[in-house]
Amino acid sequence: MFDLGFPELVVILVIALVIFGPSKLPSLGSNIGKAIRDFKKSLNEDHSEERAGIEKR
Repeated sequence: MFDLGFPELVVILVIALVIFGPSKLPSLGSNIGKAIRDFKKSLNEDHSEERAGIEKR
């Protein structure tokens, strides 16, 4: 999908550190992780509901 190597990730991390500061960065990472986890969970729930609906037919 994206061809990001180690140098690119370091540049992104440094930019995020400069923009948000060292005190906000851990909470920002935690919130992004929770959002991604909830998004994946909702996708899996939608697929399981679709499968259950197909099996009932």
